[in-house]
Amino acid sequence: MLFQLSAPGGPAGRQLHAAGPKMERIDAHAHVFNTAPEFVRMFERLNIRALNICVVDKYERGYEQVAPQHETALRLYRESRGRIDWCSTFDPEDWETPGYAAKVIPQLEETFKNGALAVKIYKSIGMNLKSRSGAYLMPDNPVFDPIFRLVAKRNKTLYAHIAEPMGAWRPLDPSDPDYGYYKNAPAWHMYGRPGSPTKEEILAARDRMIARNPGLRVVGCHLGSMEEDVDDITKRFDRYPNFAVDTAARVLHLMLQPRDKVRAFIIKYQDRILYATDLVFMEWEDTASTIKKWEAEYGRDYRYFATDGEVEAEGRKFRGLALPEQVLHKLYYENAVRWVPGIVPTK
Repeated sequence: MLFQLSAPGGPAGRQLHAAGPKMERIDAHAHVFNTAPEFVRMFERLNIRALNICVVDKYERGYEQVAPQHETALRLYRESRGRIDWCSTFDPEDWETPGYAAKVIPQLEETFKNGALAVKIYKSIGMNLKSRSGAYLMPDNPVFDPIFRLVAKRNKTLYAHIAEPMGAWRPLDPSDPDYGYYKNAPAWHMYGRPGSPTKEEILAARDRMIARNPGLRVVGCHLGSMEEDVDDITKRFDRYPNFAVDTAARVLHLMLQPRDKVRAFIIKYQDRILYATDLVFMEWEDTASTIKKWEAEYGRDYRYFATDGEVEAEGRKFRGLALPEQVLHKLYYENAVRWVPGIVPTK
């Protein structure tokens, strides 16, 4: 059966308050692995819910293994009384092992029993992992089909961080908005790697995966890695009704595009875009400075989406989009409710 969105209403119909903080908002993509009580209270004070994303990244501290992330995410989910929901994941490292999917499925089932609302797949699929023959593992590989069928059957959402910004395939350039990341994360800088897939090839494989699973809700993380031109997202929205995107770590990329074009895009596809930040809070980080950083980004983003005023980001100034209230409510709340069922408890 083809995927269909539920009708709006219920908890998604709460009144929007133009001042911002009084409107309940949902950050649909964040990484919280510090259980400091003051941090949980920040979400309560700002009236924000979050989806806490687990992910396997062998090159980044704190994300190397699945189990510790699941344990912390579950603890935060319980201690926040569901305000910080969570998205589980699985490690694709051993994908060529016989019975791989049969091993992953009960692990995911356990996370669903513990409240996980979604499952994350990561850019290592397409950019890093290879078969024994040397071919890159792509997101449309049949090894994942039983896993994707499970996610759909359990009415969960697949969060797909597949591919990266174009800066990953270009020479390092200080003017690129992602320069700092690739300078400090060379494992994900694909430039100068003969035989590696192009970004277009990876996204084409992702698109085939989406098409092959029409009953699966897929949220393309980081604007679906189509951050340079919203026209690329438009093509996928028109083609795949089961596909949405989040804005995690890509609000700046929206700012860099023509204002009127971005505004028209968000209004036209107001049911398909989830507000998200990709903000991080790890166990070794200072709580007070982290809270300050998160509050500043939430404030900046709200000014950009909700007002016509000047917004500063990365030393540049941009004009806000002044989105209509109905569109703001969908971006910040209703779309997460519809695309990630269970993120707001049923009254």
